[in-house]
Amino acid sequence: MRYEEFTIEGRNAVMEAFRAGKTIDKLFVLDGCQDGPVASIKREAKKYGTQIKFVTKERLDQMSETGKHQGVIAYAAAYEYAEVEDMLKLAEEKGEPPFLLLLDNIEDPHNLGAVIRTANLAGAHGVIIPKNRAVGLTAAVARTSAGALNFTPVAKVTNLAKTIEDLKKRGLWFVCADMDGTQMYRLDLKGPIGLVIGSEGEGVGRLVKEKCDFVASIPMKGDIDSLNASVAAGVLAYEIVRQRLMA
Repeated sequence: MRYEEFTIEGRNAVMEAFRAGKTIDKLFVLDGCQDGPVASIKREAKKYGTQIKFVTKERLDQMSETGKHQGVIAYAAAYEYAEVEDMLKLAEEKGEPPFLLLLDNIEDPHNLGAVIRTANLAGAHGVIIPKNRAVGLTAAVARTSAGALNFTPVAKVTNLAKTIEDLKKRGLWFVCADMDGTQMYRLDLKGPIGLVIGSEGEGVGRLVKEKCDFVASIPMKGDIDSLNASVAAGVLAYEIVRQRLMA
């Protein structure tokens, strides 16, 4: 997966990106490289909570577009991340109960872009994604969101389960999508709500699922066992919209 113009290669370029306050989603470092400049880059990455992956020279060579990576390649976010607090403020300004989408284990940029687009159209106040094992705001995500990234805030958090706990104290309750849940039409989805969606393969992680108040299933009549993550997000988000309109 290429991040196009958001790939930064070479020691000076990567260090400058950190110092300029650019949001770096992932840093790839040559495994075993211990010299001073690389150690400084790793320190910066740790300071900002950037995910560091140690990889072979062959892997870096494959990823490199310039052939001059000097043992470090960084993936920068195409857009700035928001804070969860910004989303709650946005809901308050609009005089609406907060409506947030939280995504667990979603690594496909097209799925993330499509969910951000749905979130915008359904009137959600923001999308929350985890730092690890998830795609960030890449160029492909920006394209798939069809402009929604300009209007819908996206926050990146270290721990999704803890974020849910914190938001519960602020009056939100949480529903996650899972085939074993209660049919969504039987649930009361009104009020301040967080909708949690997992990936097709893994679904919502156990720790995150345990924090949710309800588990909602989408009725399915076909012969395959699951919907694409962004489609599931759309179906459930619009059930929340329907219930809000009826309230």
